[in-house]
This record gives sequence, C-alpha cells and structure tokens, in this order.
Amino acid sequence: MADPFIFINTYAIQPDMLEAYKQRFQRTAKVVEDNEPRMLYFACHVNESGTEATTVQIHADADNMAFHLQLVGDHIEAARDFLDFSSMSIRIYGSPTDAMLEQMRGLVRGGVDVTVSRPVIAFDRFPVP
Repeated sequence: MADPFIFINTYAIQPDMLEAYKQRFQRTAKVVEDNEPRMLYFACHVNESGTEATTVQIHADADNMAFHLQLVGDHIEAARDFLDFSSMSIRIYGSPTDAMLEQMRGLVRGGVDVTVSRPVIAFDRFPVP
C-alpha cells in the first residue's frame, strides 16, 4: 500500500484580496473535487486577520500529488493576483520525487522554503476510492 501524501503550504494574502481569493479557491476546489477522486482532503484555512492562508491537502499517494500539480497549474498561476508567494512555506509529509519537488519550486518560481518529512513509522486507516 502506498503512503498517503500530505502537503501543507502557507502564504500571505495580498491586502484587500481575501474575498476574491476565497472565490478563486472555491473554483479550484470544484475542479479538484470533480477530477481527483484520490484527493482525500483539500481545504483552505485562513487566519483570523485574513492576511494568511494555509492549504492542507491529503492525497492517497505521491502519484496523486503529481497529477494534482498538472491539474491545477493554471490555477496556481492565477493565484498570483491574490497571494504573496515571497513568504510561502511548503511542508511535505511523504515521499516526493525529485521531479515533483522541482515542479513545485517552478510553479512558485523558486525561493520557497520546502521541508520534506518522510515517514519512518506509520499506519493509516484512510479508505482509498
């Protein structure tokens, strides 16, 4: 059984762009829901001041994360209108390929702190569609 792949990224929301960003994220979430049956959890969390957002994704496996990056690449590009990627951080819990890490860095145009934590001891009870 493949390990679940957990992706968490945090970024600043441009001033006065919270509502526009939430609308854009809703459209992205619909694309993901309709096209990624192996996405187990996909959510945007916003801090109380509305200045920072965190995306939390739980994929059935790393292959689904690779598919996700292809599926939403255009949506990530469009998010530049609403987000400040200069302070972005990415945390990965799983086993990404080197190609996947390179693709992530390319989508956000480098300079992003990416932390990878590979599983050492684990079990899961996720039902995989």
